[in-house]
Amino acid sequence: MADQEEQPKLIIDSDWKSEAEAERQKLADEANKKAQEAGDRELPPADITGIVQILATQALLYMGAFPDPQTGRAMVAMDLAKFHVDLLGTLEEKTKGNLSEDEEKLVSQTAHELRLQFVEVNKAVDQAIADGRAKQVDMGPGGGAPGGAPGGIAGP
Repeated sequence: MADQEEQPKLIIDSDWKSEAEAERQKLADEANKKAQEAGDRELPPADITGIVQILATQALLYMGAFPDPQTGRAMVAMDLAKFHVDLLGTLEEKTKGNLSEDEEKLVSQTAHELRLQFVEVNKAVDQAIADGRAKQVDMGPGGGAPGGAPGGIAGP
């Protein structure tokens, strides 16, 4: 009987199988719950539309289009708004001829509309400062535009 080596036998009972299946299901349920808690958000595709939307949103944010969630007041930083509008203009210039017709139209129309909006908001800010309804606020080093330029506007 030395010829036959004894092979260890693996015995799996049905209780172990059911426990393993229950644990697998529990982990899957927890993963699903976490995904639902995260809002099941699906990121949009990384494309030119996303870049345009980000730059436009940032420009509008700094033109006071969205209130600060903490204070409920709009923040106006025209230098930062101009920076984002200029970034969109750079994107328009550097991608000319490399985008589809729809993409080129999106970039150029968005840049044009933001430039018009910038001019209108800038006039309104200048008038509010002249009337004393707002004042220029020095945001300190690093608090304004890239490079630390000041540029916030605050109401009285």
